[in-house]
Amino acid sequence: MRKVQDRQMMLGEVDISQIKFDGKSRDEIPQLLRGLQYIYCTPELKDKVFSLLEGRIAVARSGRRGMDLWKILVLGVIRLNCDWNYDKLKEMADNHLTLRKMLGHSLDCMKDPKYPLQTLKDNVGLLTPELLDAINVLVVQGGQNLVKKKGDVLRGRGDSFVVETNVHYPTDINLLFDATRKTVEITSGLCEELGIPGWRQSAHQMGVLKKCFRICQKSKRSMSKDPQKQERKMEKDRQLHRDYINKAGELLGRAEESLVLIVKSGCDDLTLLKMAPAEMYLRDGVHQIDLITRRVLGGEKIPHEEKIFSLFERHTEWISKGKAGVPQELGKRICIVEDKYGFVLSHMLMNKIGDKEAVVP
Repeated sequence: MRKVQDRQMMLGEVDISQIKFDGKSRDEIPQLLRGLQYIYCTPELKDKVFSLLEGRIAVARSGRRGMDLWKILVLGVIRLNCDWNYDKLKEMADNHLTLRKMLGHSLDCMKDPKYPLQTLKDNVGLLTPELLDAINVLVVQGGQNLVKKKGDVLRGRGDSFVVETNVHYPTDINLLFDATRKTVEITSGLCEELGIPGWRQSAHQMGVLKKCFRICQKSKRSMSKDPQKQERKMEKDRQLHRDYINKAGELLGRAEESLVLIVKSGCDDLTLLKMAPAEMYLRDGVHQIDLITRRVLGGEKIPHEEKIFSLFERHTEWISKGKAGVPQELGKRICIVEDKYGFVLSHMLMNKIGDKEAVVP
């Protein structure tokens, strides 16, 4: 059984409409709670929001008591806007006094029940992106009714910003090292489980490869302008890169042979599932060897669309927006459309498109 909210207040509870906030606070929590308080205190908006929640979230009329819809809404909005994980959400829901007032708990935090972590995951996770978008439309309309004058024409504007991904600066040599490291790590672990020999010195071999990688990195730091020294340096760089990709190619070749042996050993479906990432990183390593060979040894300029900017967050894009002091950003573009009052009307994830292509939609 799940309710919108318990109508009967308990001893020690504070009416949500009477909760006071620090008007000078610049933190996001009081601002979010004030917005939720407005929804709660505006009957027309409140009815629309909870009719939407009841239609999208199963509300059983019998059985064990579930989390109230009001609590789900408050905790979901706080978690997303503050960018908290569920552990942080549990800590704040258990101990943040003003938040507990908004949730309908008494002032004595020691007597009120705490929130189990799994309960938060099961219930707050019911707020899907589609449901939140629908709620956002209702809230924006309610906010516009407060500030919009009669006959006023509504205008909007759109702009994009970059949500950066947590990746290191990508170069073809460090991406090759990442691909080889993960391939060897997964393959050697599977071979050890199945008793297939050949990877007893895998840690030592990766150490040798890392040494070659570091030498290639340091070789780029020479700033000499003498043409003869530059030519000697370029020849030395080519040899260092040749040694590096030969060593990486040797390890990747051995890993490929071991993966074939694993398949021939009659492994189960779980082992095949574990093999899939190794095969993917193996293909990435071969691709990076090809790029290094073409760029360093062949002097070719690699087309942008052939480059990979992260093996672990593959959606990462190389974005150059021409900002002063920011030559490039690594992440994804997000387009935000807001009206002249500052309410966010819409948003869009921009997959390999620029601002010009996103303006009209």
